[in-house]
Amino acid sequence: MADVSAIAATATSMSQTQLQAELQTSVTRKAMDVHESTALQLIDNIDAVGNAPSNPGDRVGEMLDTRA
Repeated sequence: MADVSAIAATATSMSQTQLQAELQTSVTRKAMDVHESTALQLIDNIDAVGNAPSNPGDRVGEMLDTRA
């Protein structure tokens, strides 16, 4: 009888382990999808700032009111 209980406990434990692994995989995939979406948005926004000068020093003082 103890052997049957041990087998049942092992089967239950294995099932729980498999479920946990599937859940972790699902969460990881969702996180990767979110990261992919964010990366694509950043890449799309590169075009919006594509006309910025290559040297940021060229724009120093453009946005500041220097009058006293």
